[in-house]
Amino acid sequence: MALSGFEGFEKRLELHFFGDDPFHYLGLRSLDFDQCINQTLQAVQCTVVSAVGNSFFDAYVLSESSLFVYPTKIIIKTCGTTQLLKSIQPLIFYADTQLGLTLRSCRYTRGSFIFPSAQPFPHTSFKDEVSYLEDTLPPTLHNRKASIMPSNSSSHAWHVFTATYYQQPHKPYTLEICMTDLDPILARKFFRPRNDGKTGDSAGKEMTEFTGIDQINQEALICDFAFDPCGYSMNAMHGEWYSTIHVTPEDGYSYASFECVGSTNNGMEIDVPHVFRKVIQIFRPGTMSVSITSAGGDLRRTVVSAVEAMGFKRRSCAMDEFPEAGSVVFQTFTAIRRKKKEVN
Repeated sequence: MALSGFEGFEKRLELHFFGDDPFHYLGLRSLDFDQCINQTLQAVQCTVVSAVGNSFFDAYVLSESSLFVYPTKIIIKTCGTTQLLKSIQPLIFYADTQLGLTLRSCRYTRGSFIFPSAQPFPHTSFKDEVSYLEDTLPPTLHNRKASIMPSNSSSHAWHVFTATYYQQPHKPYTLEICMTDLDPILARKFFRPRNDGKTGDSAGKEMTEFTGIDQINQEALICDFAFDPCGYSMNAMHGEWYSTIHVTPEDGYSYASFECVGSTNNGMEIDVPHVFRKVIQIFRPGTMSVSITSAGGDLRRTVVSAVEAMGFKRRSCAMDEFPEAGSVVFQTFTAIRRKKKEVN
């Protein structure tokens, strides 16, 4: 990666399982860390750097992004040159042999890589990724679809693959924000001073407070980590819902992402205008994309209003439906550059 730069755009994998739980509703959370979780992450080529849990799920900050483990759901999000799809086979094996759980659905998503030629197999192309998924997933997941959702720029597209056995009722929606061309002054806040003598956890806590990330959701429990010499990751827990931020601040390929989940069925509706206002104030990106999974048109319109109110213009909007897996809306925005007034 030294010849190109660090790949900020993440790959995201979400697996849902079903079956009788022999561990009093702990499910996947009861998997042995060293034997199962750590072995899986070794196949992906990343490690755990910090972790936190509550009564609903466990959240791990990884050397390359995040892992969330619920009783019947696992979400892994990794950046860089990780081989995320290689986690599928071991996770299916451990869930089956140790817990009697069966895979019910799989969703894989990512944006367009900044450095696609640096990616190892099976992430060398979306075609290769889809082929690997088709070969790896069990045939019971027969409702399958792969789609590249375009924008008006060849460098921005949203890649989606879904495979399901049956639809999950009352599925929460996921909001994913990908930002590039970060304001260089704001991006410098995610660099650590040389020889600061701090741990990644203590430096991460300072970054969270200094940048205002802790103001996005003041009720959340935050697990954060600052990398050396630069970079930042954060997982936040609020009841059964999570949010996560990852930052690659280097000039020339700066990138940041924010992801959260919410539901309209149990009072956990996201304050979308507040979230976008805070996120944009923290990073001031030149370009951003927003993906909304499994939500109605009202949320799409709310996102547009919230982003445009912060000085952005929507450049594209693509929508697609996935069998037994809901809908996806992908929108791109660019900052409106105000022209300086001429002095007579």
